[in-house]
Amino acid sequence: MSPAELLPRVLAAETRAIARAMRMVDDRLPGGLDLLKGLFPHTGKAWILGVTGNPGAGKSTLVDQLIAGFRAKGLRVGVVAVDPTSPYTGGAILGDRIRMARHATDDGVFIRSLATRGHLGGLSHSARDVVRVLDAAGFDVVLVETVGVGQDELEITRTAHTTLVVMAPGMGDEVQAIKAGILECADVFAVNKADRDGADATVRDLELMIALGNESIRALSRTRGHATHTARDAHVAGDGGGDRDGRWTPPIVTCVATRGEGVGGLVDALERHRAWVVGTEAGRARRKARLAEEVREGLREALIDAAVHDLGARIDEALAAVEARRVDPYTATEDLVRAFRGGAS
Repeated sequence: MSPAELLPRVLAAETRAIARAMRMVDDRLPGGLDLLKGLFPHTGKAWILGVTGNPGAGKSTLVDQLIAGFRAKGLRVGVVAVDPTSPYTGGAILGDRIRMARHATDDGVFIRSLATRGHLGGLSHSARDVVRVLDAAGFDVVLVETVGVGQDELEITRTAHTTLVVMAPGMGDEVQAIKAGILECADVFAVNKADRDGADATVRDLELMIALGNESIRALSRTRGHATHTARDAHVAGDGGGDRDGRWTPPIVTCVATRGEGVGGLVDALERHRAWVVGTEAGRARRKARLAEEVREGLREALIDAAVHDLGARIDEALAAVEARRVDPYTATEDLVRAFRGGAS
């Protein structure tokens, strides 16, 4: 089916058309780029909610509960669940959606699993494009569950409007809580498995991390990052977590996903952040920055592809020269850039 034939069927939210479009963009099949170009004018309406955290924190179970919470509000929900690819076999189990099986017959829910295919950062290379298909198809909320990520795999923050970081007791200590990385990029924290020992300590560690981050922001006069008040203040602030300077303080919500406890409060916290993104200048600037990063990333990929195509054998010659120690890799790179620019001009 051609992109021109597929486009109106995706916009009409036909399930098979959506699945076919996702396969086209995920596998980089011919026509996929043309389809994305046609879909783009119809996007920008969905709320993209990223769910990330360490392996074993209960992300998939919590996503299942969030689906139910949003469906109870009458919202159509799309889910993109990313699973790791084996570096040895190239295969992926794609098992996250097993925990969401109860929604399989709900016409208001569409669940798609993706393999990372070696792409780093917690997402697959095509995750943003697959989200865009769901956006164009009219889904109100798109949940993006990353693979279990480490402290510095932050690609989800450049894809989602709201980033939910899921923690669990017993998965670290106060040293982990004050480290830079993914914890500092959370918009909302969920301390899952809160019925376990150590849940209160996990909340305190997160509050400490946020408070330390606030002190650093004040000292450096930064405008990015967490707000200049503590996480505890966010629970009672009437403006939903935003401070006078427009920054956002991430609230900490405890829950037990297996029993659905605390999920209602978590949905409320997420919706307060959505209101902040839409209703504040800082939130709108963040959305603009996210789109700018997407354009830059696309430009980088396009330039690399163009350079590899145009330089051809010169790259192999440069590699051979570096291997023979006739030239250092830095000079070789500079020479290749000059050659590409000369050809481009």
